[in-house]
Amino acid sequence: MPPASETSRTYDTVIVGGGHNGLVAAAYLARAGRSVLVLERLARTGGAAVSTRPFAGVDARLSRYSYLVSLLPRKIVRDLGLNFRVRGRTISSYTPVERGGRPTGLLIGGGERRIREAFERLTGGKEEYQAWQRFYGMTGRVAERVFPTLTEPLPTREELRRRIDDEAAWRALFEEPIGVAIEENFTDDLVRGVVLTDALIGTFADAHDPSLRQNRCFLYHVIGGGTGAWDVPVGGMGALTDALAAAARAAGAVLATGHEAVRIETDGHTAEVAYRTADGEGGVGARNVLVNASPQELAVLTGDPAPEPAEGAQLKVNMLLKRLPRLRDTAVDPREAFSGTFHVAEGYGQLATAHAEAAAGRLPSAPPSEIYCHSLTDPTILGRDLVERGYQTLTLFGLHTPARLFDADHDAVRGQLLKSTVAQLDAHLAEPLVDCLALDADGRPCIEAKTPLDLERDLRLPGGNIFHRDLSWPYAQDGAGRWGVETRHANVLLCGAGAVRGGGVSGVPGHNAAMAVLKGE
Repeated sequence: MPPASETSRTYDTVIVGGGHNGLVAAAYLARAGRSVLVLERLARTGGAAVSTRPFAGVDARLSRYSYLVSLLPRKIVRDLGLNFRVRGRTISSYTPVERGGRPTGLLIGGGERRIREAFERLTGGKEEYQAWQRFYGMTGRVAERVFPTLTEPLPTREELRRRIDDEAAWRALFEEPIGVAIEENFTDDLVRGVVLTDALIGTFADAHDPSLRQNRCFLYHVIGGGTGAWDVPVGGMGALTDALAAAARAAGAVLATGHEAVRIETDGHTAEVAYRTADGEGGVGARNVLVNASPQELAVLTGDPAPEPAEGAQLKVNMLLKRLPRLRDTAVDPREAFSGTFHVAEGYGQLATAHAEAAAGRLPSAPPSEIYCHSLTDPTILGRDLVERGYQTLTLFGLHTPARLFDADHDAVRGQLLKSTVAQLDAHLAEPLVDCLALDADGRPCIEAKTPLDLERDLRLPGGNIFHRDLSWPYAQDGAGRWGVETRHANVLLCGAGAVRGGGVSGVPGHNAAMAVLKGE
């Protein structure tokens, strides 16, 4: 915590919230010579992009909440001189299934020949692989055109449409429910499900939801980096926010942890931010205020009408294993299957059933989830002794579990959901997962589960929504402003995930809010 004198003066910019977007903005503005103060409620910066040791006495530093990187532009890493690296994964995904009474699956990765053979092994023909190539060739071309626009002033809808220059792609991704394109292009239920999963990460929707929220989620998941590849942060997600905090401090920004902003008063030209600490209350003046928090929190701070409630719909499970479990599908090496995204109960029909059950107020009977092993790609998050003994991490992200399902009896429902989610995984394993779990210093299995309500409590994510609200289209609409971060107050900007083009670990709202300040002067 900085001395009181550091939080009693007037700054060019005060940033509310020290998550990764707030730190990106702080670093850009401080490097431009502006005086910057970041007020962070918690005892450390990083928000949801942190690494922690969740298991007592175990030297495993896990990405506790957010865990993969796709949307972070290399431009931000270069501009800020960040000591941060990512590693690509040679395997994209593995999806197990039982067909004809035998275990099999679809392994995507390892080169074109292996992928083609995997499709033929699953489907018995070449058609699905050829459809896969055509479909993802299309999304790849869209990614090349859209991703660079994320750190530019917002294009209009028509400007983005002209930039994409592919009417079939525009219709499939921007106008019709993604389920239409999936069903037009693919016939195999498992392949359809693998494609659909990118539309459902943290998004509670059916493939044919008329709101197209699933399309927006799909778009953000396939445009990352201009390729759609999801990379592993070396050292865990906390390595990114630690590097951002270091860059901001080195440029002169003041990071005040344990400082909770409680009110913003502004006349559009200057502002006063009131905050609370363990020692009392205080206030600080600013020319501009950037809010790295949800739109709901922004409304509370400014006294404006609250936006529509948000709701998360995911289960996050962190695990440490003594060894990777053996698979029933003996044709696949577990080290490959778990190094990419391991899909569980994510066939197209299974996803539709799970959504319908959750929409009716019931936990899915076969909870869908996807899993990956960080330590296979980056063992640096484990202590040397754990690496030598063959320990591995597993990160599980469950779908279609909206926050409303946990309202009645949170802990009991979380336990029930975790049990049934693990059971779905066990169905594809040659040994129970529980036999592979490591034990902490107190003899307890190294597994923890976080529901949307846990995320709301721990991180103040509204309804546990990892995107703060439904993702937006990456173009201007409804008075979004030039950069997509503007609010009704001229000198108060939203730089969190709820900004236009926010969501995911991207730094894009932080970059764009900093540009709005610097280029608007």
